[in-house]
Amino acid sequence: MLGKLLHLTFDALLLSMVLSGLRRGSGLAVDLKSLPMDARGIVRGWLESGEWAMDFTTVVLGRSSYFERIR
Repeated sequence: MLGKLLHLTFDALLLSMVLSGLRRGSGLAVDLKSLPMDARGIVRGWLESGEWAMDFTTVVLGRSSYFERIR
């Protein structure tokens, strides 16, 4: 039971990271105004967790010698 919960949590985080990358790369974002008022805060928090995870991953991989920053 705990394993399945962790798996679903990780999948949700990965999906929010994909949406974060989509927003950063193309400018497309989830329209929170189309959601019910009660769900907006939950979805906003979920999307912000994906932003945080994306930033954290970028910092960690940026410090690795296996990756280089191309500008």
